[in-house]
Amino acid sequence: MKFKIIGSGGCVALPKPLCKCEICKEARLKGNPYSRFGCSLFLEDLNLLVDTPEDITQAINYSDIDEIKYVLYSHVDPDHTLGMRVFEHIRLNWLEISKGKECCNPVNVLAMNHVMEDINSIKFKLGSYLDYYENVRNLIKRNIIESHISIDEVKISFFKVNHSTVFVFEKNNKKVIYAPCDVKPFPNESIFEDADLLIIGNTVVGDKLKDGFVLNEDNPLRKELFTLSEIQGLKNKYNINQVIITHLEEDWGKSYDDYIELEKYYKDIRFAYDGMEIEI
Repeated sequence: MKFKIIGSGGCVALPKPLCKCEICKEARLKGNPYSRFGCSLFLEDLNLLVDTPEDITQAINYSDIDEIKYVLYSHVDPDHTLGMRVFEHIRLNWLEISKGKECCNPVNVLAMNHVMEDINSIKFKLGSYLDYYENVRNLIKRNIIESHISIDEVKISFFKVNHSTVFVFEKNNKKVIYAPCDVKPFPNESIFEDADLLIIGNTVVGDKLKDGFVLNEDNPLRKELFTLSEIQGLKNKYNINQVIITHLEEDWGKSYDDYIELEKYYKDIRFAYDGMEIEI
């Protein structure tokens, strides 16, 4: 399986608008890999995109992607869904519509029922955006997934966690777990055992963060997000070969160079960057 990290950033863009900190200034000056688009993943085997952050159109343009046949949604949060206008960018053709021809190859949109219901609640004056894209413009076709789906030779399993989802991709005895956001506490499932790779967000990187902020032991972020030691614990518990940490927040106050330096202290744990290619 060939994956590409389309966006490795967190809830807030890096560089953050208006921010004059050294990390954001460096990201503006140097661009990729110091800058980060919103969190998203692409599986080349299926032309499958996971999540549509607000800047997904720009991220796709920088990622050398030729086609998108499937979009998989993990949860409703704005930084994972509000780029859904990408369906118009990649499928809407007003010149054809002017001749009475609607889209004939809609994007397959996949999600668990609770996630699809949440996203269907995002509306404008004509109703749900997804209703409009499917029923009026025929740009998408929604599919509710209960537990798993097989597409070509890839099996994708879905696990509900809070209001989010953990995905497991399997092909030819290879296994990749993708857990981008809001997945703590991590589910206890035997399928995670002996995975080749875990790509996980929902982490806080370090105790000293942006502008010298110290993350005290009683800070509520520790209950919501995994620390690096907890990520190491998950890796050991499930005997996972390697881990890539994504959804890297601007609030952590770390440069691309800082993450490269951190990798020296953790065996088989790496930090994502935009355009990162992974073959399992």
